[in-house]
Amino acid sequence: MNPLASDGSTRRHPTVDPSISRVPTERRISGTKEGVMRAFRLAYDGRPFYGFQRQPTVPTVEGTLFDALRELGVLDPDERKPSGYAAAGRTDRGVSAVAQTIGLAAPEWLTPRALNGVLPGSIRAWAHADTGSFHATHDAVAREYTYQLHAPAADDERARTVMRRLAGEHDFHNLTPDDHNTVRTLAGEIERDSEFLIVTLRAGGFSRQLVRRIVTLVRNVATGDASLSMVDRALSDEELSGPGGIAAAPAAPLVLTGVDYPELDFRVDNEAAASARELFENVRTEAATRARVAGEIEQRIE
Repeated sequence: MNPLASDGSTRRHPTVDPSISRVPTERRISGTKEGVMRAFRLAYDGRPFYGFQRQPTVPTVEGTLFDALRELGVLDPDERKPSGYAAAGRTDRGVSAVAQTIGLAAPEWLTPRALNGVLPGSIRAWAHADTGSFHATHDAVAREYTYQLHAPAADDERARTVMRRLAGEHDFHNLTPDDHNTVRTLAGEIERDSEFLIVTLRAGGFSRQLVRRIVTLVRNVATGDASLSMVDRALSDEELSGPGGIAAAPAAPLVLTGVDYPELDFRVDNEAAASARELFENVRTEAATRARVAGEIEQRIE
């Protein structure tokens, strides 16, 4: 599975499926008028976007999604957002997702496949669930993030010790720029996969940059750049800032991998899911090719 579009191309704006583009005007409903409450699972490559949340002057996942809904006639041009709209989380600039979830009042014909007909190739809807009442933010009982940490020389046991100390309920004020709602109940695990440590974190919700700052703390302790006592300092009342603070790790290796809604039963749209897999197969192939090119250059520099 290679192309993002059904005709084999990888263009940014695929041609709208004729069955979608010819939806009669009377059926192109505004989300404020009628429709079912529908949740959608979204996967996206976060690199082209300045985060998920809509911003007026730069491309974002949410802004791109709203443009697609306007093109389909689901969102009126003068409406800021669809009726009943909410999202599970606001991923930062460069962060990707496989389980981002949005909810809105949608016409019956608005399927993942229909959305993909007008979305750019970097965003794919792949499943949906109908519900009588739903709020994508408040109804989520847990969220999961996974970070691919390149750390070939890290001590795995030290990394896992950090994770054990961070587990449970703590005030993570030193691991986020937020100044309120910093108490979180955290669970996580770390697994070794070749040169990478796979850091998985779960919580009901995450403060800003919490995952990426935890990753920095794990890396620093696991590589010996910081002692285990740094974990206790990070969880203490002491304010760590400036040179003594903990910076956020890069965003690109981070993926929103899970959002749990016990009451929802998502139905996978097989064609849309295949399109999503094709997107990330292309991304993987491009990255592998760039890595080989970089390796070739590195080896030939004498």
